Amino acid sequence: MSSPDIVSILDNSKELDRVRKEQEDILSEINKLHKKLQATPEVVEKPGDNSLARLKFLYTQAKELSESEASISNLLINQIDALLPTGPQGQTRRRIGNEQKRKRVKTESDISRLTPSMRGQLEACANLKGEQVAARVTPRNADKDEWFVVKVIHFDKESKEFEVLDEEPGDDEESSGQRQYKLPMANIIPFPKSNDPSSAQDFPPGRHVLAVYPGTTALYKATVVQGHRRRKTEDYVLEFDDDEEDGSLPQRTVPFHKVVPLPEGHRQ
Repeated sequence: MSSPDIVSILDNSKELDRVRKEQEDILSEINKLHKKLQATPEVVEKPGDNSLARLKFLYTQAKELSESEASISNLLINQIDALLPTGPQGQTRRRIGNEQKRKRVKTESDISRLTPSMRGQLEACANLKGEQVAARVTPRNADKDEWFVVKVIHFDKESKEFEVLDEEPGDDEESSGQRQYKLPMANIIPFPKSNDPSSAQDFPPGRHVLAVYPGTTALYKATVVQGHRRRKTEDYVLEFDDDEEDGSLPQRTVPFHKVVPLPEGHRQ
């Protein structure tokens, strides 16, 4: 168990506490507005009243914070799982009957003992089959993180591993053609639904994100210049790190469904 791993877990725990505190504040504001509307429902009919718009805004924030809480919780679970010992080895039992059947029964039993939250996360991962996701294909000890757009082929609930396909490997790949990877849950970030802008987080200007560089299937760190909701479009305006041209960073347009949160400790 290394010190950097513990530090990362503690940092993520602090971030989770911050998100939950924000949730409490938002919930308090929602409750106050509910009481106001219950006491004087006719107020919404007055010219210039923005109560309903404010309520919608608060609900949107609450939804985004809830999604952030789920994302951070999932990350913490994976980090802790990686540090837990596998447990003592028991005595070898004589093989009786169909080994594959016993293995399947064991897997189903293990899954049934999981918390409802973890079972829900495993189901969500299994439902990503056939979808494109962002995937870190480099190992944890690599000098830098490489993220690509890949297609999910299969998710194993027992090993908690994704089998993914890089359908468009770059010219610098050693082997030609498509390439497959087996990756843990922590290496996968689902993209927002392309037909549902409300499913995407609303990253404010100045926020660091991970985004698909235009014309490629690779993701890089970028800074939000303009969010898609404020501009009432389906695109973000971003400045990518290390993308300097003529002494300045060009602003590039990226669809909202190709932008995801920047992972903790990202190395580029």
